Amino acid sequence: MNRKIYIILVLALAFITESCDKFIEEELVTDVSAASYYTTESGLRDGVKATYSSLKPFYGQEMGAAMTTFGTDIWQNGADGGHKVFNFYDGGLNGSESYIRDSWDTWYKGINQANGVINRSADVEMDEADKTVLIAEVRFLRAFYYFNIVTTFGDAHLTLEETEGIEVEANRTSQSDIYSQAIVADLDFAIANLPDEADEYGRATKPAAEFLLGKALLTRSYTSFAEGTDASRAETLFSNVINNYGFSLLDNFADLWDITNQENSEMVFVISNSKSQVDSGVDGFGHRWHLYFLHEYDVRRGMTRDIANGRPWKRHRPTDFMLTLWDRTIDSRYDDSFKHVWFANKEEPPTTDPPRAALAIGDTAIYIPGPGKDIDWPQSRQDAVPYLVYSNEEYNERLFPSMNKWIDATRPDRQKTQGQRDFILMRLADAYLLRAEARLAQSNATGAAEDINVIRMRAAVPGQEAATQITPADVTLDFLLDERARELVGEGHRWWDLARTGTLVERTRMHNPGAAPNIQDYHIVRPIPQNQIDRTLGGYPQNPGYPQ
Repeated sequence: MNRKIYIILVLALAFITESCDKFIEEELVTDVSAASYYTTESGLRDGVKATYSSLKPFYGQEMGAAMTTFGTDIWQNGADGGHKVFNFYDGGLNGSESYIRDSWDTWYKGINQANGVINRSADVEMDEADKTVLIAEVRFLRAFYYFNIVTTFGDAHLTLEETEGIEVEANRTSQSDIYSQAIVADLDFAIANLPDEADEYGRATKPAAEFLLGKALLTRSYTSFAEGTDASRAETLFSNVINNYGFSLLDNFADLWDITNQENSEMVFVISNSKSQVDSGVDGFGHRWHLYFLHEYDVRRGMTRDIANGRPWKRHRPTDFMLTLWDRTIDSRYDDSFKHVWFANKEEPPTTDPPRAALAIGDTAIYIPGPGKDIDWPQSRQDAVPYLVYSNEEYNERLFPSMNKWIDATRPDRQKTQGQRDFILMRLADAYLLRAEARLAQSNATGAAEDINVIRMRAAVPGQEAATQITPADVTLDFLLDERARELVGEGHRWWDLARTGTLVERTRMHNPGAAPNIQDYHIVRPIPQNQIDRTLGGYPQNPGYPQ
């Protein structure tokens, strides 16, 4: 690493690890080189923290939302924004697409940072036990970045050595070798050496490493290069996360989205955001997903844009299929994940065409009943109320049910795009659902049903607990994917869930009308970025199906 790159990495330290009052204060160091600084104890510690910074440009940003949400069975495009090629799977989804380029570059920057820290750590004089924990953190992160690469791009470049100068050669290593040499090996090391709990919220821990290795092994179990014990070991790892560290499900699903309750017992690993750093602009990333899942409420009668209701960028809207997934008479998760009523924040006089009474501030201005409840709204009933009512047949790219998981009313003003919510990467409910999947892969439908029922019991409408419970005969992969949608909707899992289970093309064709005409079998991985092909001596192979 040269001095310029090192300065950038130190600046990146301002964006990581600590939330709110516990955010670490970092001192900018600009008069040293990586070669001299990273070989000191303080340099190693800062280098480890800098390795986390490559999480920020993807998770919580529009790039991550587009690449994990668009083009699936449950999400399609709204009216605004670019990058809709991820929903349409048309010719624009190629190696020149900027998010394809930026995700690849971001994750490899994280890998190179990790490699540099690991390689230089040998010269650091410090307590060896402490050093081992730091290296375990970095190897966890390197495995995380490599897992994202193989599940997004398939076969890819593998290196465990730091790149210090201009590099024009690259290899194309099989996913199998990347799993064995990087992902599994690094996570085995992390599990053996990370603490059960981190001193600083948002840093890697043993249960986070077990969770990630379980997910990696479960993902590999669907491939031709799977090892026979993958599903079994994944089950064991998820059982460890569930049973051994004191995690527990919150009593109420809705409490997960209380912004004052982020550091709760269900969180296994998050990207933490500091309100002070985000609001001041020191952290230029933050959590922006509060923008992307909202309909255009702010041009409706009685409404103007405000902080509480959010800034509606109208990027992602539910498919019709998504809205069939919840039985709202017994399951609370739709009601707790989506917004139904908007209260007037400006006065409106009465109207005559159509006839509507005046609206005062605080009156109901918009009502979206959503699926399965109170859906009978003939024109005569609509004319009898002063507010606007929109039912299923009226949804379009600007008007649709709005997801409220990420709404952030703590932003300093209504235009602020960066939010201070933590981005959830791993939570306990997901561990239950992934263990259910691992059990199903071993033909243990009974165990899978038990795990799913734990999640459904928590989601039950009071008095409907028994009605939510399923039997082993109900458990199929399709049911599990539906359950993952009910629980994890809008949390950044869906494209990867469908791709790893081999169901992306079938389910998207069936349920996403914008994607259906173009999606092909080769879309189960993304194209290799064109800049990687161009800058590699002799070129770099493109993934099959995409233009060379």
